[in-house]
Amino acid sequence: MSIIVFNNKKIRRKLVNNEWFYSVVDIVGVLTESDNPRNYWSMLKSREKESSGIELSTNCVQLKLKSADGKEYETDCANKETIFRIIQSIPSKKAEPFKRWLAKVGSERIDEIENPELAQERMKLIYEKKGYSKEWIDKRLRGIAVRQNLTDEWKKRGVEEQIDFAILTNEISKATFGKSVEEYKKFKNLKDENLRDHMTDLELIFNMLGEASTSEIERVQDPQKFEEHILVSRKGGEIAKNAREELEQETGESVISDENYLTEEEKIARKKRKLKKVILEVQ
Repeated sequence: MSIIVFNNKKIRRKLVNNEWFYSVVDIVGVLTESDNPRNYWSMLKSREKESSGIELSTNCVQLKLKSADGKEYETDCANKETIFRIIQSIPSKKAEPFKRWLAKVGSERIDEIENPELAQERMKLIYEKKGYSKEWIDKRLRGIAVRQNLTDEWKKRGVEEQIDFAILTNEISKATFGKSVEEYKKFKNLKDENLRDHMTDLELIFNMLGEASTSEIERVQDPQKFEEHILVSRKGGEIAKNAREELEQETGESVISDENYLTEEEKIARKKRKLKKVILEVQ
């Protein structure tokens, strides 16, 4: 379990199968400032069911989260999509900014579907605001296109599940860099962050080469069984690995770097959390 903070109030969440699920009661409490958010959530479910026939808790799951007394209890939790739907049902002024944001995002997504270039421009602006260089951004966006081509090739051959994508991606990563995605994130001292957003220019290039090679081999060899996809992913990664090692031999420097792009604020916050954990362990 981890905690995020909104308006100085804590919201509990838990990662399940690479997807975050948030405590509904915590979010209701933040948006309504109710003295009894659990009761408010119960009343909200009843009111919504009576007025529209919709059962808000249908897509919620029960997860054990730590309470104020230090014990874990089964708690209604929901992913982002369901949380947004619940927020729409909350008649609170504090929920209005969320509702307006949702309407704006929905409108933007429709525009991007009609004109995909808008999505690319939006991503450029996001990365620019985070302080990334133009050269890095160009590589990152190109990498996204390469990744999309690869997933399209997988889907053409029946690979649909996210867990399967993750397995094949790990094979490419291990062959290219000698590390699985999780091992690479740990090496860079990352947790929930996107690994590719913290790669250096060269890491992005060789990551792209591994995925582009895999995509091309998929297209030509047309594998059908999952075991065959695994072998193709390894072959694609090995092509990138050979190129990486050749460059490293010429330069005498490793392409694999523990460098990441965390902001100074994030780094300071992470150090504080680490120090707090050490103090608690000592106590």
